Amino acid sequence: MSVTIRIDHAKKQFGANTVIPDLSLNIRQGEFFTLLGPSGCGKTTLLRMIAGFNSIEGGDFYFNGRRINDLDPAKRNIGMVFQNYAIFPHLTVRKNVEFGLENRKMSKAEKAALSDEFMKLVHVDAYADRMPDRLSGGQQQRVALARALVIKPDVLLMDEPLSNLDAKLRNQMRAELIKLRSRIDTTFIYVTHDQTEAMTLGDRIVIMRDGFIQQIGTPQEVFNHPTNLFVAGFIGTPQMNFFHNAKLVKKDGEYAVDLLGRHIVLDAERQKVLKGRNEPEHELIVGIRPVHLTIAEKGLPATIDVSEMMGSEMHLHLNVEGQDVIAIIPTAGLSLDAVRSGSQTHFDFDPSLMHLFDPETEKNLF
Repeated sequence: MSVTIRIDHAKKQFGANTVIPDLSLNIRQGEFFTLLGPSGCGKTTLLRMIAGFNSIEGGDFYFNGRRINDLDPAKRNIGMVFQNYAIFPHLTVRKNVEFGLENRKMSKAEKAALSDEFMKLVHVDAYADRMPDRLSGGQQQRVALARALVIKPDVLLMDEPLSNLDAKLRNQMRAELIKLRSRIDTTFIYVTHDQTEAMTLGDRIVIMRDGFIQQIGTPQEVFNHPTNLFVAGFIGTPQMNFFHNAKLVKKDGEYAVDLLGRHIVLDAERQKVLKGRNEPEHELIVGIRPVHLTIAEKGLPATIDVSEMMGSEMHLHLNVEGQDVIAIIPTAGLSLDAVRSGSQTHFDFDPSLMHLFDPETEKNLF
């Protein structure tokens, strides 16, 4: 049975270094919850606190309302899958999977039946009698997953489990995890610095930076409505384009954005928000995602510095008043002569897709 996890004002220090100053969040029962952020942001530290492997300097951790701060890791009924597989090289696949059951009062036949069930679930049953050195990296990670699942954990903790696999295997394993989570009753907590993993796997994502939560939301929410500049730049590949020489202006009672010599009147919904808080005129940072830029006959002038053919789409590096701006353009029906390096062009965008950030607070105005 999966659990609901509540964390209240967690704090973690290593000596004089505070890694997590004050962090609170709720993880819903049975959800696939992803911890995303750059290296050193505290996501693995938090995972190990949930597991009981790291001490807790402040705050409280709860499983289904039960405080677990002082509960031995072995009694938390958690499974854990690590980045480096961590399977035993001297044991067969079957013995590795059965290892988690060693301290449970079960017969040999019961252990064999469970190991068979979970080896089959992750597609390593054909290798039951093999030693780990005869397995590929992807197969070893499947063994580690079966070992974590065989105890039927309430919580499955995964610490960058796909980062050592090549791109093809990562894609395969992501698909397997998506199918797997629908077949077992477990709360997943998944640590990664790879936004593709976070976006494709997670029901919700928490984005961390320097031990602080920047935003919690569904993949669609954090992509479409990033709360600040950091999230906007971290989510999305290639990252969002930022224009720093912009200004929010108000004329005849209507708000507009002055950007690259263009006066863009904002839509009714944004007018209502800004008028409601009587937003003053001020400098802006405007963000526009590369997929939201289009090449147009009329629009903002640019020079194409680099054209990157990516198959179904073209990545264009545009020089716009000395700034590198990236546009992603579908290749279907596109004249390649028109987008060669060194060509002059114009680009445009839907104003409703602009993100407006306050340069001082770095927060999204909406």
